[in-house]
Amino acid sequence: MNNKNEFLKKPGVQTLLASVLCAVLGIILGFIILLFMNSEHAADGMFAILRNFFKFSNKPQQLMYYFGSTLVKSVPVILCAEAILFAYKAGLFNIGAAGQYTIGILVCLYTSLALGWNWFLCLLAAAVAGGLWGALCGFFKAFCNVNEVIAGIMLNWIGLYLTNIVLGNEICMDTTKSETYDLTSKNASGVLPGFIQGVFGNNQYMTIAVPITVIVAIVILIILNKTTFGYELKATGHNKDAAKYAGMNAKRNIILTLVISGAISGLAASLYYLTSIEHYKISSSVPGMGFSGIAVAFLGGLNPIGAIFAGFFVEYITLGGQYLNTNYYNPQVADLMIAIIIYLCGFVLFFKTVLNKPKKIKTNNADTNNSAEKSAAKKEV
Repeated sequence: MNNKNEFLKKPGVQTLLASVLCAVLGIILGFIILLFMNSEHAADGMFAILRNFFKFSNKPQQLMYYFGSTLVKSVPVILCAEAILFAYKAGLFNIGAAGQYTIGILVCLYTSLALGWNWFLCLLAAAVAGGLWGALCGFFKAFCNVNEVIAGIMLNWIGLYLTNIVLGNEICMDTTKSETYDLTSKNASGVLPGFIQGVFGNNQYMTIAVPITVIVAIVILIILNKTTFGYELKATGHNKDAAKYAGMNAKRNIILTLVISGAISGLAASLYYLTSIEHYKISSSVPGMGFSGIAVAFLGGLNPIGAIFAGFFVEYITLGGQYLNTNYYNPQVADLMIAIIIYLCGFVLFFKTVLNKPKKIKTNNADTNNSAEKSAAKKEV
C-alpha cells in the first residue's frame, strides 16, 4: 500500500494522471454534446473522431500516409508549446508566441519566395526573426517594467498586419487564389528535405521537421534541468530581486528567455510552411497556434517531452473531425471538443493538488478506548 502511495506521489505520475483525466473528461463531454445534437448517431460520430486515420487499417500505405500528415501538422503546435513552457519555467508567460510565430511565417516565406534562399537559410532567418520579436517583449519587460502579457498581445497584432502587408505582395502571393505560391514550383530549394517518406506512404510532406521537433524538445529539457544557464533563467523568472542579489544579470536573463522562446516560435512556423503542406492566406486574426500551444504546454504537464504527445493528441482529435458524417454533425464538433479539453487544462494543477491532499490518519478504536480507560484510572488514583 505504501509503495502504491509513493508511486502516486511522484510528480511525473501525477502530471500524467492529471493530463489523461483532462483528455478523458473532454472526450466524455464531447460525446454528451454529440448526444444532444443527434443521439441516434452519437456513438458512430465519436468513434469516427477517435478512429481518425485508423479507418484505413486495411490499407497500410494510406494509414501511414495520413499518420505522417498528422505528425507534420502537429509540429507547429508542439513547438509553440515548447516555446511557451520554456518561458513559463523561467517565470514568464509568453502569450506573444502567436506574434513570433507569425513573424516566422513572414520571414521564412519571404526569403524563400521573394529572395530564393534555400531551406536552411530560411529556417535560420525565421528563428532569428522570432527571437528578435521576442526580444522586443523582453526589453519592455526588463527595462520598462511592462508586463510581458500586455507587450506580447500588442506585438501579436503588429506582427499579423505586417505579415499580411509583406506577403500580400505579388512577389509572394498568387492574387488569383489569395494565397502564397507553392514552394515546390516557385523555389524547390526552399522546401525541407524529406524524412523516411517511403515509410509514411511516400508522403511528400514528411520532412526533417518531425525529427527536428523532437531534438528541440530534448535540448529544452536538458537546458532547463541539467545546466547552470537553465537554473539562472528559472531563478531570475521566479524572483528577479533575489537573482540580482545573487549576482545574476536579471535584465539580461529576462530578455534572453524571451529571445529563445521567440526563436522556437519562429522555427515552428518555418518548419511547417517550408514543407509546403499549407500556404499562407491573408488573415484577419492571429494564428491559433500560439494560443493552442498554451493548452498543449499545460496538457503535457509543462514537460518538453509531454508536450510532444499532447500536441499530437490535440491535432489527432482536431483532424478526426473531418471523418464525421456531415449529414448529422458539423465537423467543427471536434474543435469544440478540443476547446473543452483546453479549458480543462487549467485544472491540471488542481487535479495534482487533489492527488497531494493529505489523508486523515485512521486510529484504531480499541486502542483509543484503552487509552481513555487508562487516563480515567489515573485520575481516580
